[in-house]
Amino acid sequence: MEEPQQAEGEYEFGAGILHVFGRQLKLCRERAGLDRAELGTRTGYSASTIASFEQGRRIPPPKFIDLADEVLDAGGVLRVGKEEVGRAQYPAFFRDAAQFEAQAVELHLYATQAAPGLLQTEEYAAAVFAMWRPLLEEAVIEQRVAARLARQEIFARRPAPHVTFVIEEAVLRRPLGGEAAWRGQLEQFLLVGEKRNVEIQVMPLSRLEHAGLAGPFTLMETKDGRRIAYTEVQGDSRVHTERGKVREIEAAYGSLRAQALTPAESLSLIEKLLGER
Repeated sequence: MEEPQQAEGEYEFGAGILHVFGRQLKLCRERAGLDRAELGTRTGYSASTIASFEQGRRIPPPKFIDLADEVLDAGGVLRVGKEEVGRAQYPAFFRDAAQFEAQAVELHLYATQAAPGLLQTEEYAAAVFAMWRPLLEEAVIEQRVAARLARQEIFARRPAPHVTFVIEEAVLRRPLGGEAAWRGQLEQFLLVGEKRNVEIQVMPLSRLEHAGLAGPFTLMETKDGRRIAYTEVQGDSRVHTERGKVREIEAAYGSLRAQALTPAESLSLIEKLLGER
């Protein structure tokens, strides 16, 4: 699942929940009689990073929030906002999808243009965001990369979710970010593809039939049995919960998996591409 490009002004570091959390953090720090450097020392961050958290310019990670709440004796005031702060790392239109993704027991993705965000390496993700038009600020790119990598914690969850991917062969051959980033990304496919709960399939360019011409999508099932589909085209994204629409996309994905290479054949193709260059 990819987070599409946000509209100008839709996502601002100093706005909304981040700004509110930053004020709360500053008030708690001052009440505890600590300056930014002292809080940074106790939590493992620099004074400038603490300032960025307080000013809403950077998103504090969950571990910092828990530790700061304890160090500042905030009584849960900071910790209670941890989930909303985590959601704030995504643009507004992606937050619901990200929440469903984090809760998914099954996740199925079809990718057409670039490696799925859940599989991207840090270098590859940075290259992808650097290519957005209009251009993103460096601070936004840094935050987006961190958010994308944080999503990959889903692979460490227990019980492990069942995750499958169908990726267009063109994605494998497109050297986004240069030779090193491209090779690192292919190696990442192989690494993740070895996990017992993950299956990666490649849709060959040579196929005469193709069930995914309507574009990329993600299918999710939550532990309470809810089935959700997420679609995006040119920065316009939608979360579908109506059963009829979700069923249509599920049917298309079933056909895609039948048309694609098997997981073993797909990993062999990736190894072959790595060996050719």
